Amino acid sequence: MEIVIIAIYLMLSTGGLVLIKLGANTVSLGIKQGIFNCSISLVSILGLICYIGSFLIFTFVIVKKFDLTYIMPIVTGISQAIVILAGLFVFKEQISNWGIVGIVLVILGIIFLNIK
Repeated sequence: MEIVIIAIYLMLSTGGLVLIKLGANTVSLGIKQGIFNCSISLVSILGLICYIGSFLIFTFVIVKKFDLTYIMPIVTGISQAIVILAGLFVFKEQISNWGIVGIVLVILGIIFLNIK
């Protein structure tokens, strides 16, 4: 059950970041004639909802069930690797050789943390 909770947290967290970036081009804020205007796309709102959901799961479930010094580096490393992969495949961003080395080091760190 714990793995399912962590998987849901990771999906919501990384999904929220990706959706917020996808909808970021249509967000506008401004003041016109003394009136505050805010326009946010539906994609950005969905991303925000996902990100809030991940925060709530982390705060009220993961922090209570797991040793924080153990679980925080693991979920942070996996989340960063997923976001980098999303950048590659969804946004067609480039990754340097040092970026690849960094991802490999993060994965090795996660493996080392799980060795008992």
